[in-house]
Amino acid sequence: MSGVPVAVVTGSNKGIGLAIVRALCKQFPGDVYLTARDPGRGQAAVAQLQQEGLQPLFHQLDIDDLQSIRALRDFLKEKYGGLNVLVNNAGIAFKVHDTTPFAVQAEVTLKTNFFGTRNVCTELLPLIKPYGRVVNVSSMVSSSALRACSQELQQKFRSDTITEEELVQLMTKFVEDTKKSLHEQEGWPNTAYGVSKIGVTVLSRIQARLLDEQRRGEHILLNACCPGWVRTDMAGPKATKSPEQGAETPVYLALLPPSAEAPHGQFVSDKTVRPW
Repeated sequence: MSGVPVAVVTGSNKGIGLAIVRALCKQFPGDVYLTARDPGRGQAAVAQLQQEGLQPLFHQLDIDDLQSIRALRDFLKEKYGGLNVLVNNAGIAFKVHDTTPFAVQAEVTLKTNFFGTRNVCTELLPLIKPYGRVVNVSSMVSSSALRACSQELQQKFRSDTITEEELVQLMTKFVEDTKKSLHEQEGWPNTAYGVSKIGVTVLSRIQARLLDEQRRGEHILLNACCPGWVRTDMAGPKATKSPEQGAETPVYLALLPPSAEAPHGQFVSDKTVRPW
């Protein structure tokens, strides 16, 4: 078992994820794993960074596939005895003008962005070592989507006592409501991506609370963040930030010094805690 610190970035063969890996390779004192669903694309991204003089490592990871997540878990446990930094970056979004039925968009988007991210956390959070850092990449769209929810839903999503089970039930209900074309009637906003990222932000608040209850004294910090509007395949060429600029806040949270006690359980944008 290696005593080397280890960082993992999900969905990192391109865009913000790749920029996060690049920055961590330069600043993190240990092994950095670039992960991708497609091994070919992942290896190509690793080769690109190697040409820049960096030394990322590769591990396959499809966050929609529980067996893939567990294979990564077992590898990290065996080789490193745990994990120091986890950046949950993997996510998808349909284009604005996509003609895919909304119910399908809702199911597909939540499957990856919320349920996939949650599965990664379920399997990997127990491996996080003392002074570990966890960053769940959410979006400012979670805030605007939250404001577009009914008062009742807003209250639930802002609650300091909501449980993971209750959150899962709400995310499942959204998908079911879209299938019946009832989602607006039931108080949901018209954005599957926004609802999926509400899920990520609220999940982060719940997870931080559980870490405080179950692992107090281990100094683990877990936050959700918004990278900003970034020029990627997902957001398009008109976005205002480069991938490197988009990586700044996730990397800042991933590298919070051991002495730091905050932020924790927060929603952070431009390195600043935002109200939820």
